[in-house]
Amino acid sequence: MAEIKTKPTPVDVGAFIDAVENPVRRDDAKRVCAMLERITGEPPKMWGPSIIGFGSYHYRYDSGHEGDMCRLGFSPRKAELVLYILTGEPDEAEKLARLGKHKTGKSCLYIKKLADVDMAVLEEIASDALSYMDSKYPRP
Repeated sequence: MAEIKTKPTPVDVGAFIDAVENPVRRDDAKRVCAMLERITGEPPKMWGPSIIGFGSYHYRYDSGHEGDMCRLGFSPRKAELVLYILTGEPDEAEKLARLGKHKTGKSCLYIKKLADVDMAVLEEIASDALSYMDSKYPRP
């Protein structure tokens, strides 16, 4: 079985964000980091080379594959912010419709810049994601 690459690292989150080239993306990353830290009550930690995560949980698939991952996270990528906060729950679509300009993947929310979205709705989505994680993967 291949080694899992996305795991906590000792890299300093502040230094990682400060190294983001695009000044808008860097400032947006600082805002998202502060928001997720406040919502989760967890300090940010680097997961792998580019994901800033908050909290952790242990998962196990039917296949037997298992590992640990951050409960919520994001990455300030070159093209956009990627937030790992989507659950696929039925009421999520209504919130996404109110969010503003974005794209989605399976569990990813892609935002070019925070100025394009309603921050209150983004917070609502993140809070709902944490509640979902807490119910599916209770904290020890």
